Amino acid sequence: MAFDGITIANIVSELEKNLSGGRIYKIAQPENDELLLTIKNNGAQYRLLLSADASLPLVYLTQTNKPGPMTAPGFCMLLRKHLQNARILSITQPGLERIIQLTLEHLNELGDLCRKKLIVEVMGKHSNIIFCDDQDRIIDSIKHISGMVSSVREVLPGRDYFIPQTQNKLNPLRFCIQYTADLHDTASVKTEEDHSLLTYVNFCDAMRTKPMAAYKALYTSYTGLSPIMAQEICFRAGIDADLPANVLEEAVLHTLYDTFTAMLQQVITGDFTPSIIYNGREPIEFASLPLTLYADKTARTYDSISAVLEQYYAERSIVTRIRQKSADLRKIVQTALERNVKKYDLQIKQMQDTEKKDKYKVYGELINAYGYNITPDSKSMEALNYYTNEMITIPLDPTLTPQENAQKYFEKYGKLKRTYEALSELTVQVKEEIEHLESVLTALDIAMQEEDLVQIKEELIESGYIRRKGGTKKAKITSKPFHYISSDGFHMYVGKNNFQNDELTFKFATGNDWWFHAKKKAGSHVVVKTEGQELPDRTFEEAARLAAYYSKGREQAKVEIDYIQKKHVKKPAGSKPGFVVYYTNYSMAIDSDISAIRQINK
Repeated sequence: MAFDGITIANIVSELEKNLSGGRIYKIAQPENDELLLTIKNNGAQYRLLLSADASLPLVYLTQTNKPGPMTAPGFCMLLRKHLQNARILSITQPGLERIIQLTLEHLNELGDLCRKKLIVEVMGKHSNIIFCDDQDRIIDSIKHISGMVSSVREVLPGRDYFIPQTQNKLNPLRFCIQYTADLHDTASVKTEEDHSLLTYVNFCDAMRTKPMAAYKALYTSYTGLSPIMAQEICFRAGIDADLPANVLEEAVLHTLYDTFTAMLQQVITGDFTPSIIYNGREPIEFASLPLTLYADKTARTYDSISAVLEQYYAERSIVTRIRQKSADLRKIVQTALERNVKKYDLQIKQMQDTEKKDKYKVYGELINAYGYNITPDSKSMEALNYYTNEMITIPLDPTLTPQENAQKYFEKYGKLKRTYEALSELTVQVKEEIEHLESVLTALDIAMQEEDLVQIKEELIESGYIRRKGGTKKAKITSKPFHYISSDGFHMYVGKNNFQNDELTFKFATGNDWWFHAKKKAGSHVVVKTEGQELPDRTFEEAARLAAYYSKGREQAKVEIDYIQKKHVKKPAGSKPGFVVYYTNYSMAIDSDISAIRQINK
């Protein structure tokens, strides 16, 4: 989720609470577009990270120290000259803009008190950190933007700083703040209802001019709203976010307006609930206000928006890095899978064509039985099918004798029979290949470390999809299965790939341990160590959830899980890695939410 104005408001609230009145102790510039300020306040030390990175701009408090280069960049040296030991007077946000302004007080060379501003603009590729004097004149910036780069605003020393109004969006807080002030001004507004009508009219004017989805009309009309937060407003109001805004009925607009202003009041009063939304163990969103539209996902709340940002992007970077590193393997598997699926579809079509073989055999037999009645040059004959006791018409080649026609049908039957026998074996092999490749894709999806990819690559080499480079030895395997503890204290293990599945099931598990797997789906083997004890129902359910989550069906509301004692699980000779057979199993349908299950090693 991109930084929006509500997230910035949460950050400003947190920074104002912790840093206002503090003094800047150290200034570092670890990266070309990043600052790290060390601030002391009320006997505590804080580190404030300010990043203007075009791909990932960030502002948050952190405990992590990042060393700067041996020679500090010019912008860093300038800030040290002016702001070393400067006091932070205030930290503010103009409207709901994605901008943070630090107002600072320091002593100049003559010992006089001076004020400066350090402005952080969190605007994607337009992000910047700008240093201004008390007249809003730019002293310098971490990125210089000339007129050749931007025709809207130059960010250069000596230029006046201003916030460009390029999108003609309204400040949603202006009405709420003005409304609060006007309640005490009887001359300007008689009743609360009068003022509410005025603000509601402005809201309607903004929405009714937008022939687009309601949520899109919201975030394109007002500053500070991201698409996901606009969808949240619609969801809270019970409105389909994709309905065109310009056709919404009066009652619907009223509900949307009330929901919108209620959310803005949360922002004004600082009633934030920072949280990360997880799909299983993968973080998919973060927000400063509750995202009720993700009711089916797991939300983990935090006391600090800084903790949310640091945790979210750290976890996302792991997922992103592994997916980037697995891209080549994924492409190999996906290409092979598509090729095998096409081959399988063609074979199934050919198998359907062989269904005619028995008909040709009957034709040949009936011609031999009743062929003496066929007159020369006949193009067909009628005969009683003694298998079904029905009359049928058999096409004939008038240029052939009855015996030759019968032989022709027997040859067709023989050819289709041989084709059927060959395809019966080939389709099984190709189907197994497809299932194997799908299981490898699932293993790539759940891989969390580079060590996991090493074992998957080794499996692809042994399966013939990747050629081992000459002279290279088999890779050293250090990846281990996932390890969980059930609520009742039982150890549960999850294979990360097919090699680990085989290892878990046939070398690690003992006969009375329980084994779980998603029914007819690619996925991990889950083994629960019983240590000779009976498993409680809750442990069965938790192990089943693990099998559901670490399977191809993890996005489904419910996944059917087979479970059985390990001693009943067999591996056919010569079968693919991870392939097993079992018969007398139990089954349950369960969700894939594993957020409440404690993991031992990651």
